[in-house]
Amino acid sequence: MSIATQIKLVGAYGSPYSRKMRAVLRYRRIPFRWILRGSAADVGIPPVPVALVPVLVFPGGGKPDEAKRDEAMIDSTFEIKRLEQMFPERSLVPSDPALEFLQELVEDYADEWLTKPMFHYRWKYAADIAKASHVLATDRDPHLDDDKLERAARFFADRQIARLVVVGSNNVTAPVIEDSYRRLLAILDDQLKSGQMFLMGARPGVGDFGLFGQLSQLAQFDPTPSRIAAEVAPRVVSWVSHMDDLSSLEPGAWADRDALPNSMRALAAEIGRVYAPFLVANAHALAKGSPQVECDIDGRRWVQQPFLYQGKCLKWLREGRAALTPRDRDFVDSFIDGSGAEEIFRAKI
Repeated sequence: MSIATQIKLVGAYGSPYSRKMRAVLRYRRIPFRWILRGSAADVGIPPVPVALVPVLVFPGGGKPDEAKRDEAMIDSTFEIKRLEQMFPERSLVPSDPALEFLQELVEDYADEWLTKPMFHYRWKYAADIAKASHVLATDRDPHLDDDKLERAARFFADRQIARLVVVGSNNVTAPVIEDSYRRLLAILDDQLKSGQMFLMGARPGVGDFGLFGQLSQLAQFDPTPSRIAAEVAPRVVSWVSHMDDLSSLEPGAWADRDALPNSMRALAAEIGRVYAPFLVANAHALAKGSPQVECDIDGRRWVQQPFLYQGKCLKWLREGRAALTPRDRDFVDSFIDGSGAEEIFRAKI
C-alpha cells in the first residue's frame, strides 16, 4: 500500500481519543500514517465540522476510486464503526449483540465520564498543570525558545483551567471524581490479578480501548493520577503499555455471555454509581433548557453546565438497547439490574 492510499490519523499525544484510535489501528493492523496536529505534516487535511482530534482521513473517501477526494471524520466512536465496515479482520465487535451493546456502554462511560478525572487531575494540581502546560505546548514545536515556551504554557494553562467548570470539576465534586478514578483502578487491577487481560475474553473490544484512551493520560502522563496508579494498581500501568500496541496479539475467543468476568459487573456498578445519574440529570437539564445540571452523585451535590453531546450519548444508548432482540435485551437488563446503570434506560426524561 502506497503512502497516498493509507489512512491518516491526525491527533495529539495528550489527547486520550487520539491515543485510543492509534491503538485501535495498531491492533487491527490497518496501515495508517500518524500525523501530529499542527505539525509540518498536518497539511491538506480535509475540513471537519468541529476542530477536534483525532481526525481520521480516508483516501478517496475510503472507496476504490482513488480519484475521489479524501474524506475526513471526527469522533472516535464513529471512526471505529466506520473501520469495522471497511475491515473485517481483528474486529472489536463481539458476535453476540448483547455483549456488543455492553462493550458500547463501557466505551461511552470511558469517553464521557473518565474524561472528567483526566481533565480534573491535569488542570487542578500544580505539578500536573506545570507538566501539561509545558510539555503539551511543545508537542507541535519542540524547538520553542524559553520565552515562547513560557508564554505558550501560560496561555494554554489559563485556557484549560477556565474550562474545569465544563467537566464539573470544583472543590465539592473533586472527591467524587477522584474516588471514581481509584475505584476504576481497583476494578481493573482485580481483573488483571484474576488472569483476565480484557473485559470480554481473550481479545479487546471498544470498551477496552475506551478505557485505555483515558488511562494513557491518567496512568502514564499526568503526575498526580499516574503516581496513584503506580502505588495502588501497578498492573494497570503495565496494561496501558500493552494496550498501546497490540499488533503482535493473536486474538482468542470472546467470552460467553454467561461467563463474563466479575470486572464487567463491577464496571456496571461503577457506571450506575457515577455516570448514570449524571447522564439522566444532563438530559433533564437539556430538555428544560436549564443552564445547569444539578444532581447528587455518590452522596455529593454535582453542578455543572449541561452538555449537548452527552445528551446525544444517552439517546444513542437507549436506541441501541431498543434495537436488540427481546432475548438479547432481557440479558442486558438482567446483567445491569441493580447496578444503577439501568436508570440510563428507565428514567423518564
